[in-house]
Amino acid sequence: MSVSRRWWWLAALGLVVSGCRTTGSAARADGQGTPPKQEIQFDAVTVTADLELDKLNDEELFAGGTSAFAANDFKQAARYFGRLADFHPDSQHRRAALYNAGLAHQRLKEWEEAWHRFSELADPAKGTGDALDASFRVAETQYHLERYDEAVELLGVIANRQDLPVNKRLEAQVQQGICQLEAGRSEEAEKTLRKSISTYEGLADKDEVDDYFPAQAHFFIGEIYRLHYDDVKLDPAKGSDKLAEDLNYKAELLLSAQGHYLRSIRVGNGYWATAAGAQIGALYENLYQHMVNSPAPSELDAAEAQVYRQELRKKIRVLLTKSISIYERTLETAERIGSQSAFVDRTRESLAKVKALLLADAEGEPDADSHPAPPATDAKPHS
Repeated sequence: MSVSRRWWWLAALGLVVSGCRTTGSAARADGQGTPPKQEIQFDAVTVTADLELDKLNDEELFAGGTSAFAANDFKQAARYFGRLADFHPDSQHRRAALYNAGLAHQRLKEWEEAWHRFSELADPAKGTGDALDASFRVAETQYHLERYDEAVELLGVIANRQDLPVNKRLEAQVQQGICQLEAGRSEEAEKTLRKSISTYEGLADKDEVDDYFPAQAHFFIGEIYRLHYDDVKLDPAKGSDKLAEDLNYKAELLLSAQGHYLRSIRVGNGYWATAAGAQIGALYENLYQHMVNSPAPSELDAAEAQVYRQELRKKIRVLLTKSISIYERTLETAERIGSQSAFVDRTRESLAKVKALLLADAEGEPDADSHPAPPATDAKPHS
């Protein structure tokens, strides 16, 4: 942290310094050659950790921090703004310096330091302007610090404020639901996210709200069902009836997750539309991996197992075809809106992989008793 700190140095016997005071006499005290006792006293010294900035006033510090931030030198920006905030409490720039220092630490992913700066400004219950913005930033730093319950509580305060515009309340509610999900409280998260969507759907003028937040809410409800999907394990050792039951249930959860991802896409926000499309494709790819790597139920004889694998391959081809279609549509959407994100890169890799798998199947590779060879992309399946 670029906050200047103070140390009070205590004198130690035997240190050699200039300007010390001594008491006693140079004469021998006992006539036996024993030197007299001496008392050494030091004045308290304040030492600052950043002497280079010590000579700058608040205007110069603010100008230096602003220049560094504009140049993306966030380490220097945090240093200048932090110095101003700590050593110039009466400066007209102090509040801006606190906020900007928090932003600089945030860009550096120094979450604890960012939290410290934003916390001094934040007022989730009554704040407006930078006090409200800082409250959202505090919640974001708590999220990254995995203090989910604290973030949930803070965001709940903002979401319940009737004096705020609906866009701010909706933003707080969606972020609250995400933090509940990260805290392992999926049922609460789903209720909170559905409530935010109901608020959005009930608006006469949806332009009051940034489409980012309802799209994000639909996406994370999809994530809740994807997590439920992941929890269902396909175990052939339990027998064909149980395997079929679990497979059907897993497919139902896939369709539920897909439904919410599609709703996210329909909201029309480019970022979340791309992310949702990537997740749908990944779900089909994941189900394919489960099915192709699952051995036949143990109670089937050789002939029955052969039929089982043939039927399974038909379903696998359908899954691969669906996955390709969704990946291609996702990339078309991303290209149309000019979106560039990790989701877009992952979608391109996954599309190449799934096409290679489908081509191998069409050429008769793998056969009924083997698994498909990995594609040249070396991309790993998404869970």
